[in-house]
Amino acid sequence: MAYFKIIDKGNGVNRLFIGGVHGKEGSSTIEALKQIRDEDVSQGKLVIHNCDESPYLSTLDPLYYQSEVGKEVLSLISYYKPTFYVEAHCYNKKNFSKLTSLHRMSKAGVPPLIELEKGVLIGSASPSIRTNIFRKEDVCITLEMPCIPDQDSLNVYLDVLRIFAASRSREELEKTIKELYPSQLQTAIKYAKEFFGNYPPF
Repeated sequence: MAYFKIIDKGNGVNRLFIGGVHGKEGSSTIEALKQIRDEDVSQGKLVIHNCDESPYLSTLDPLYYQSEVGKEVLSLISYYKPTFYVEAHCYNKKNFSKLTSLHRMSKAGVPPLIELEKGVLIGSASPSIRTNIFRKEDVCITLEMPCIPDQDSLNVYLDVLRIFAASRSREELEKTIKELYPSQLQTAIKYAKEFFGNYPPF
């Protein structure tokens, strides 16, 4: 399941896409990440890494970043210093309601994930890295699709990855997301303010 690729188009935004950060998710996320092509990147750099299978430990668990794969994630972030960070995940469809529940804050300590469409969910990366490693102006998201996606879900997932790959600035990225998913962006802004204070969405 391991996969690594660098697309370097010169000066511009540094991007890092990491998939399969726990459990067997990498067997699904690799199918999407391998479809990102050189021509999807406008300028700057995109580093794509899909992790090998590892014991499942939630990225919300304080011990996650002490695990072997958690240290690998931290090392990649430290080395490439991305402005755009996408953590590519997949989920069991039976957990959809739990992930998107308005009660997720009280039960899991983080805001609900937001459905874009076709079962593709988006939210902030783990607060442990969002607030302690990244700058406020960086974009750090978790992107989820069903682990056995239908073609529609996979297409939406790929479209979002390609938007991140193509966008040359945070402003350009937010403009595109706003055009495609205006209500979802507003919800993300609301959750960001409630959870992170003055941090931007995602």
